[in-house]
Amino acid sequence: MKPKPIQKLYYSISEVSEITSVKPHVLRYWETEFEELKPTKNRAGNRIYRLNDIKLIFLIKKLLYEDKFTIEGTKKKLALLRKSRTTQITMPFQQREKENLLNSIKQELQDILDLLDEKKGEQQQEYPKEEVQKKEDVFPLFFDTEEESQ
Repeated sequence: MKPKPIQKLYYSISEVSEITSVKPHVLRYWETEFEELKPTKNRAGNRIYRLNDIKLIFLIKKLLYEDKFTIEGTKKKLALLRKSRTTQITMPFQQREKENLLNSIKQELQDILDLLDEKKGEQQQEYPKEEVQKKEDVFPLFFDTEEESQ
């Protein structure tokens, strides 16, 4: 499932669950484990998440599921990130995959252009302009020549 683009100011727990692909009960559990994750509640008592909360959830998810940190390891990593005032983790492999994909697409497009240029060159060689006869030569009866008019 692809993550949905973030567009609103506040999100319900079900919307955040759908965006992040993390089940609501897991989000509620993470609130008890990670002090950084504290969504506010509206008048009805429902959790409302902001963009920063969603970014933090993606970070926690990455640390737990992709980097295979434990809950305690994730807490320590978040504390280190908080001290260094950065919450962005570099993902070099994803960037490299994106660059490789773009280079591959660029090469395929260049190959298509080369094929089109070859076809265009072949068509021009098949019908050179010098060999094509003039209309007057092919249909002499339909065209007045200077000799007949004199």
